[in-house]
Amino acid sequence: QVQVVESGGGLVQAGDSLRLSCAASGGTFNRDMVAWFRQAPGKERQFVSVITWTKITYYTDSVKGRFTVSRDNVKNTVYLQMNNLKPEDTGIYYCATVDLIGGTWSNRNGSWGQGTQVTVSS
Repeated sequence: QVQVVESGGGLVQAGDSLRLSCAASGGTFNRDMVAWFRQAPGKERQFVSVITWTKITYYTDSVKGRFTVSRDNVKNTVYLQMNNLKPEDTGIYYCATVDLIGGTWSNRNGSWGQGTQVTVSS
């Protein structure tokens, strides 16, 4: 199974931007749907965005117009460009190859990477 490595997080101020990267390791996910999730302190992991292998994208309502997901199949990497960050965007961001099962984006791998921490100060 393809493993993923997230990177690009950091500590920023409200209104700033960050670009997260999700690199495939030990394989390729060029034919997979790849999603971003985030887990805020004390909360469950939640869906943020997904990109299909044909580059169709979906976003959770709270990030629409601010976040953009993209993929570079040559580099085997998926990106999440996050603009106009808000304190409520704080959390650990994870990526995963996913399937849509029963209306829910489900991690195909069953396990999660280390994630990358995003902290937005007000």
